[in-house]
This record gives sequence, C-alpha cells and structure tokens, in this order.
Amino acid sequence: MTKFMWPSHGGQAEALLAHFGLPADHRLEDFSANLNPLGPPAWVSDWLAKQLAGLERYPAPDYAAARQAIAAHHQLQPDQVLLTNGGAEAIFLAAALHAGKRAAIITPSFGEYARACRAHRLAVTEIALPAPHFTLAIDSLLAELNGIDVLFLCRPNNPTATLIDAAEMEALLAHTALIGCRVVVDEAFVDMVGESSASLAPLLARYPHLILLHSMTKFYTLPGLRLGYMLADAATIDTAATHQPAWSVNHLAAELVAPLLADEAFARRTQRWLATERPRMMQALIQLGFEIVPSHACFFLMRPSAAQAMTSDELFEQLLRRGILVRHTHNFSGLKGDWLRVALRDEPANRRLVNVLKKKVTEEKGTA
Repeated sequence: MTKFMWPSHGGQAEALLAHFGLPADHRLEDFSANLNPLGPPAWVSDWLAKQLAGLERYPAPDYAAARQAIAAHHQLQPDQVLLTNGGAEAIFLAAALHAGKRAAIITPSFGEYARACRAHRLAVTEIALPAPHFTLAIDSLLAELNGIDVLFLCRPNNPTATLIDAAEMEALLAHTALIGCRVVVDEAFVDMVGESSASLAPLLARYPHLILLHSMTKFYTLPGLRLGYMLADAATIDTAATHQPAWSVNHLAAELVAPLLADEAFARRTQRWLATERPRMMQALIQLGFEIVPSHACFFLMRPSAAQAMTSDELFEQLLRRGILVRHTHNFSGLKGDWLRVALRDEPANRRLVNVLKKKVTEEKGTA
C-alpha cells in the first residue's frame, strides 16, 4: 500500500479529502493557511483592474518605485532592497548566496529553507527548539555554530509562532559577526507581532552579515500575487540580484507595493484585531484543555493534552469531517505530526472553530 504523502503546505485540501474518503466538494473552512483574515484591503481589486493596461509592457527591470517605497518603510536605502517573487524566491536567493557551503536551520520551521539549501548544495545541520515551549537557549545555539557559514531562522517562527527576543538576536548577531557566519532571518510574519519595532531592519546598519526576508502576501492576503523582498547591505543585494531571473516580479505585484505600504489604516486595523482576537482565542483553547504554545503571530501551535485521550491525527481527521481544515505537522522537522497549526480567522469563524472543538472534547469525555 502506498504511504500517504501529507501536503507540504497549508491550503491544500484536495489530497486530504481524498485520503479520508470525503467528497471533493466537502465544505471546509480553511484554518491551515497563515493569512490575515482582514485582507486584502478593500481597494485592491479595483486598483488591480485599473492597472491591467500595464500588462502590455515589461516591468521596469530595477523596480525602482517599489524598492523606494520599501526602503522608506524600513528607513533604509533603495540599494538595500531586492524585490522578489514572494518570500519563497527570497529564501532561494539567500541560499544561492552560500551555494556549496554549510548551513544551520533552527527547527521546527518552514520547509522551504531546507529545500532551498538542498537546491544549492548546502550541507544542512538542524538545531532543534525543544518541545513543548520551543524557546531558544541562546548559549546552546552559539556553541553549535562553529564551522557554519549561514544560519536560517524564522522570527516569529512558523509553525511555533514563538519570537526570539531582541536582546537574544543582538547576542546572536554579535557572535556570528566574530565567527564569520551569515544570519538569514525570515520576517514573513513580523507585521503580525503587534509591535512596530519588531523588525530587525534597524540592525542592518550595525550587522552587515544580516539578511532579512519579507513576504507581503501574508499580511495583505495576496498569496496568488507572489510579492516579497530581501533587505541587506548593498553589496549583498547586488550579488543576490545576479541569481535572480530578469523581470522576476510581475507588473501588478511591483506596482502594488507602494499603495499597500501607504495604507496605514489597514495596518492599524489589523493590529487592533490581533490585540483582541489572539489572546481571546488562546484563552478559549486553553479552557478547552488543549496545550497551546504562546503565539506572537496569526496562528497557534496546539495539541490535545494527555488528559484528552486523543491524538493530533485523530483530532485533525475529526475536524476535517466536521468542515474544519487545520495544518498537520508531519513535515515539520521534529514535530512528527504531534501538533496542529491553527490560523486565526475572523471572529465568527474562530467562534465556530471553538464550538466544534468544544463538542469534540465533550464527546471524548462522554466516552471516557
């Protein structure tokens, strides 16, 4: 019998429905993809329609307007910005800068770091965050970096939603500067932290070996448009650009950068929503008896407690049958499917999820 291959990303329901014997049109609410449920901003659809005439021309090869907008947003210079085809391309470009060298990846984390390293022949060492809290022991990490050329980490981390604090990041950057180890930090979810100062962009001036990767598709809910960027010193950006195909980013995505970053009202509305909905949902899940990793992003890592007498796989299947798709963790290094990642959605959807979980917990208690 062929072993089931769990989908490698969220939002991939078709294979899961087939595996569990459910019809393709089985109605689902998707809690598996980490996207801002308040987006895209309401004006985006009309704006995109007005830009269609630009599809008759090639994009500007230097993407000057987009890079200028990003640089201003982070208080950097445009030559410190490289526009990319989503955060995924930025990851692969960061790996290309270190082809054939030695990489370390803090795990569990996004699988594209390892995939990019394999594509560019990097030897990979995994440095595991210990369950159940997944907190970084900075002294232990520093001791493991000897002989490593580049370190990949995600902040806040996917799938744990944990955040390495600024002081520990400074200690890490100071140490890696001394030993000649580049540090690549994926900030795909940094806008979800809720603090305007959460990004490490101000540290680029002091640590030229730091590379930051961003995805604009998460915060603005535009995964189909593919829009991201890399921040680094000018020399690193120049070198990374030599690995990038011409016109990698399409016209619509490139032109959308500046108006997205200018929409401060949307950003404020998202931050207000996070400040209320994230703690409310965390408390609701804890009250149901689930084990929850404290979140600094728009998702939670959770699992049934020992007292609930069910596995995460069993809970995953029951939620799927009841119309709820969450993210399994079978292909996150070290998690082995023991946890589930659950994205925040709007308040009505989140309440429906809590009600389904409550019924499931009640049923389990009734059969105990």
